[in-house]
Amino acid sequence: MWKLDEAANAFTITLGGKTLLRHSPEEPMLFAGKGEEHIEMYRGNFDITDRVSERFALHFAGTERDGERCVLRFDHPCLAGECRVEVEEKKGLLFLNGAVEDMAVNRLFLRLPAEKGEHVMGGGEQFSCLDLRGRLFPIWTREQGVGRNKLTEITRLAELNDRAGGDYHTTFFPQPTFVSSRLYFAHLMNEEYAELDFRDVRFHEIALWARRFTLVLGAAESYRALLEGLTGLLGRQPMLPDWAMRGIWLGAQGGTERVTGLLEKCRVGGVEIPAVWIQDWEGKRITSFGKRLQWDWRWNREMYPGLDAVIASDPETKWMGYINPYLVEGGVLFREAKEKGYFVKNRLGEDYLFDFGEYDCGVVDLTMPEAFEWYKNVIKENLIGLGFRGWMADFGEYLPADAVCYGGSGMEKHNAWPMLWAKCNREAVEESGLVGECVFFMRSGAAGSGRYSTLLWAGDQNVDWSEDDGLPSVVTAAISAGMSGFGLHCSDAGGYTTLYGMKRDRELLLRWLEFACFTPVIRTHEGNRPDDNVQMYSDETVIAGAARIARLHSALLPYLRACVAQNAAKGTPVMRPLFFDDPSDERAYERDNFSYLLGDELLVAPVVKPGAETRTLYLPKGGWVHLWSGECCAGGEITVAAPMGFPPVFYRAGGANEALFRELRKDFQ
Repeated sequence: MWKLDEAANAFTITLGGKTLLRHSPEEPMLFAGKGEEHIEMYRGNFDITDRVSERFALHFAGTERDGERCVLRFDHPCLAGECRVEVEEKKGLLFLNGAVEDMAVNRLFLRLPAEKGEHVMGGGEQFSCLDLRGRLFPIWTREQGVGRNKLTEITRLAELNDRAGGDYHTTFFPQPTFVSSRLYFAHLMNEEYAELDFRDVRFHEIALWARRFTLVLGAAESYRALLEGLTGLLGRQPMLPDWAMRGIWLGAQGGTERVTGLLEKCRVGGVEIPAVWIQDWEGKRITSFGKRLQWDWRWNREMYPGLDAVIASDPETKWMGYINPYLVEGGVLFREAKEKGYFVKNRLGEDYLFDFGEYDCGVVDLTMPEAFEWYKNVIKENLIGLGFRGWMADFGEYLPADAVCYGGSGMEKHNAWPMLWAKCNREAVEESGLVGECVFFMRSGAAGSGRYSTLLWAGDQNVDWSEDDGLPSVVTAAISAGMSGFGLHCSDAGGYTTLYGMKRDRELLLRWLEFACFTPVIRTHEGNRPDDNVQMYSDETVIAGAARIARLHSALLPYLRACVAQNAAKGTPVMRPLFFDDPSDERAYERDNFSYLLGDELLVAPVVKPGAETRTLYLPKGGWVHLWSGECCAGGEITVAAPMGFPPVFYRAGGANEALFRELRKDFQ
């Protein structure tokens, strides 16, 4: 599968016939250097600066071979000792394990050759860019940011008032992985801070704050095969239970009486609700940001009297809760963790407490085996034990770089924290015998999260139509996450963040629900300021629209089940880019499509602009049938009607599910 060709002071490495690495004095592959970083965290937002004081290209000094084992040797007059890179093939993937002997080196830079017209996807879950070419992406998990576009007023206000504006690259789920239209992938196994730099037309550069690296390369003849290899390396999500893919999960809060009343109101209005998600089961607090939660993960019997009986009385309705890996100062669980020494420390050896928005919390040290087991048992006893069959496993991004953990420094463990958080939740589910029945959903992620998480949600979008932080951004996020190896995605229907005059109106909520209908899961969220937003239960018009969408989603269950099974077996994402089956289709790489393939047979073009009654979109080559009219289309750019309730959806003519889609057209006109 792989081949090394040597020449004087140069070499080329190919995998599957593709040139993936190249080194010569004119085009070095590997650089070493020294730098000093400064990282400051404020409520999960990070200011990161780096001053590189020295950087030099390494010289190729030859190879050492021992059977299948090959070592590339590099040196430089400024380097004390060598840099050795061991190259090994395992199950069709190429592993490069490199290390610099010079202990003073703390920066490495690897270059892979780029080609004109090449497209690059991945980087974890990216909201502003599908094709990463032309930009740099820091790999550091953090708050997504509000607005995420420095040219917008919302971002300016968020930055001015709370240092929370974000940028095109800020994401809860960064991952040092990219997939090329040349049909190869590169994945950096390191957990340290890294950067994926695609700004040079001649090469792609991976920068790493370390003196060791493991780079994995895979090549194939299709995106489908590439992702099978990538997810085989990183792990895949299990099947979702059927209940999760039916109807709409109702997000509500405010106590037993209010939630059960809203559930009844929606059901009387015809909305199929398989699950009720109550984030404030442990209590609430009010801050200047809006309605927040009491981060002491115990059933609040005052707000939710008789909740256990309500859950037990209706086994067909799944009840879901909320938890994160932080404990509020003064809470019962906080005191217990403090007494046991289970919190992350600061450099003075004290419990590291920091501000989450007008209240301080401690971070449970997930690198400490005893703390990990203790917190896992909190999930098992307090959530699963109450009867919950799912929950939002929120946050995971707030480990400070200067923290001291049982298993290493905050700098070393920061990017791994979301994976450890996912692992803690997954083990709680496994040990309770509920894999395939219980669903927890996460916003944060890291390489390896995919083997533990059961579902990814897009985080805290604005209740607006903005391309960087509103409804359109979720389409990009789902596709980029899928191309990074995480193939199950959902979002807060209608968005979450309500600030600076933003308010969710009826149109936005219904259009978002239309989009969510053609994803694995539909879930609503009242948002941080519920009273400012139109909710699914606000009036008869919204309830009627939601009822139709819920019925349509349930009718799609046989198809969605097959899509999710593909992801579980092969890592083929449920939501895929338009170029997934034809890497040569240049028009399909354009982000402004805001369209995607749902499984093998559906193409979805959600309405992502307010007031729109039509939608212009691009259809890849082939025979397509408009779901609502039955009109046949051959491909190319078209404009179709898109009245409320009828988002542009097309199915492949002659597909295995054509009869199902014809029934949908008949039943939902």
